[in-house]
Order: sequence, then C-alpha cells, then structure tokens
Amino acid sequence: MEVFEIIGSILSDMFFAGIAATGFAAISHPPKGVIPYCAFIAAIGHAGRYCLINFAGCHIVLASLIGAIIIGLLAIIIAPRLKCPPETFSFPSLLPMIPGIYAYRTVQALTISLTTSNEKEFQHWFYLFESNGLITIFVVMAMVIGQMLPILLFPKISFTSTK
Repeated sequence: MEVFEIIGSILSDMFFAGIAATGFAAISHPPKGVIPYCAFIAAIGHAGRYCLINFAGCHIVLASLIGAIIIGLLAIIIAPRLKCPPETFSFPSLLPMIPGIYAYRTVQALTISLTTSNEKEFQHWFYLFESNGLITIFVVMAMVIGQMLPILLFPKISFTSTK
C-alpha cells in the first residue's frame, strides 16, 4: 500500500468516526461547544484502533481496548477545560467503535441456524453465531473497561472536572 493511500484511509476513518460521534453526541444534548471535542476524540480513538488492526495485526478486541483507553485519556484531559464530566465526551466517542457487522452476523447466523434442517449446515451457522457473538461481547466489554480505566486511574482529574 502506498503512503498516500494509507494516510487517506486513516483520514477517511477519522472523518467518518467523527461524523458518527457528532450524531451520537447531538442526540444526548450536551453543553454548548462539546460536540466538536467528541468528534475529535472519536476520530483519534477510532484511528488508533484502525491502525492497530490494519497495520499492526492486532485482534479487534485488543485494538478496541487500546482505542477506548485513548478515548478515556483524551476525555479526562479535555473534561476539566470545559467543566464537563469525562463521560460527556467518552460515551459518544465510543459508539462508532461498536462492532455492528459482528452483531449483525451474530443475529444472521442464529436465524439461519434455526431455520436449517441439515445438521452439518446447522453446526456451521451455529459456529458462526458463537464466534461473532463472542467477538461482539468481548469488544463491547473491552470498550467499557478501556474507557473506565483512565477515569479510575486518575480520580482527582476525573471526579473534579466539573468544579
């Protein structure tokens, strides 16, 4: 892959993560001026996950954990400046990282496995149901843990950011 293609793919990933975070932030009615920061944090965190998956060969669960830690750290850095809780920034920023395709494939595989009468075909689709379901669950758990770690490791910054 050429350098310009790599940079373009990373910037594209950042752009779309920022747009998604903007939408998620807007529906939660945050204080004025917070939405651009949510987009920025989501773009950086999602780009970190994207690079780990595509260029470092990390599994999506580990990459999501690290991306969520990046989001959590950025949220506690920005929160005191805007006098908002870090969760105001981190929750909308995490939502673009939810593994929708794995969740979709989980439901799809379960539905197909339940409608098939061939045992071998059932086993194949049920295996896909289990595999995709476990990835979905562990990615979401990694995101929650990763986002909470910085908040719990730096309580003085996190819990006094609104004062």
